[in-house]
Amino acid sequence: MGEMNFFLGLQVKQTKEWILINQSKYAKELISKFVIQHMKSVKIPMNTNLKVDPENEEKSVSSTKCREIIGSLLYLTASRPNIAFAVGVCARYRSDPKEAHMDVAKHIVRYLKGTPNIGLRYPADDNFKLLGYSDSDFAGCKIDRKSTSGTCQFLGNKLISWFSKKQTSVATSTT
Repeated sequence: MGEMNFFLGLQVKQTKEWILINQSKYAKELISKFVIQHMKSVKIPMNTNLKVDPENEEKSVSSTKCREIIGSLLYLTASRPNIAFAVGVCARYRSDPKEAHMDVAKHIVRYLKGTPNIGLRYPADDNFKLLGYSDSDFAGCKIDRKSTSGTCQFLGNKLISWFSKKQTSVATSTT
């Protein structure tokens, strides 16, 4: 059968030195599906000082279209941890999306336009030291004062697990 090239929508490229897993084909299809070709690409998936408000007074947009974009982006986070936080923020407002929420989702797709080939690269070594990192923004949400936490775990220098999630309760301290 030979070397694996595709697995569950993930593209796999193998050499003796490393393995690369990405979803560049899927990312390119996503860009053309949501008609972003004519727009310029952007350098970051989400503006760091963007305030996404659920009580936005703007006009509502099609929740079906918004869910379709967000669902597609969620699938893409399997090989793109760099968009996990931004997609998580978008997913919070998928039940009643406004124009501003749709703009954030389209911004992420524009970011993908400039970086379609990014993926996870695993070097071939025998380092099996388990490392974990965690961070949180203290009361980062301006609406309900809840924090967003994120973690990533490495086996050697290989990223094996990650997530970003809004906490369920309000933090009363940074510890």
